Amino acid sequence: MDEGPDLGACVEKLLCTAVSSVSRQGGGDLSAVHIIRLGNGEQVIAKQTPQAEAEAAMLQAIAEAGAPAPEVLAVEANLLLMSRCEGRSGPGASWDSLAEVLNRLWSASGTRYGWPDDYGFGFVELPNSWQESWSDFWSERRLLCHLEQLPSDLAGRIEGFARSISDHLPAKPSPSLLHGDLWGGNIMASGGEVTGLIDPACYYGHREVDLAMLGLFDHPPRRFVDALELEPGWEERQPVYRLFPLIVHLRLFGEGYRTPLEADLRRLGC
Repeated sequence: MDEGPDLGACVEKLLCTAVSSVSRQGGGDLSAVHIIRLGNGEQVIAKQTPQAEAEAAMLQAIAEAGAPAPEVLAVEANLLLMSRCEGRSGPGASWDSLAEVLNRLWSASGTRYGWPDDYGFGFVELPNSWQESWSDFWSERRLLCHLEQLPSDLAGRIEGFARSISDHLPAKPSPSLLHGDLWGGNIMASGGEVTGLIDPACYYGHREVDLAMLGLFDHPPRRFVDALELEPGWEERQPVYRLFPLIVHLRLFGEGYRTPLEADLRRLGC
């Protein structure tokens, strides 16, 4: 779908209201995001993505769990229209609020690990088919599925680690609803309160996965971590859970992520 008048006309059709302006929002490495100003002065977000319907379902699942998320206003083909969350991206002074939000999110529990549909980050596919064993899910759906796209030396080390993954992860932790791509840019906050979790890649899994992603680019204070309902040994499992986002970033953005990926492999004895 094109930007500008064509996008505005589509929004008018879906929302049955006039559009006064369309402006491209910064960021959006993997999709196009626009701020739409309606004729009544209200602003909404238009996200152009081939995964619009899947993302809409994820946002609705987050909201149903009692966590803040943009309201899905309309979805059609490759276009998702959402309410605009107040504030700015990044936790800022909202760490205490974020702990409460995540505990609510993770309390929404499934019966297995995975998600009804596969997902992806750009060209990086994210297989989500259901598994009864968490360690099998993490090994097969988050690590081994990338081997053919990685340099052979890294692929060999990751494959070797995956063979012993049951020694590092619990087989059946509570299948919590995960955001799946929880970094500061996907957290909207205002006045010390989280106003929305955006750009999800949801599935049911071990809650420590979201914490590992958050720690890659942000620096959660200790009181935040202490407020989360984590199981003993969580710190030792963080390198295991960081492998996946580091692999994804290596594939998407290049060699700058090889050093931290290798560092975590060394921490895990690989």
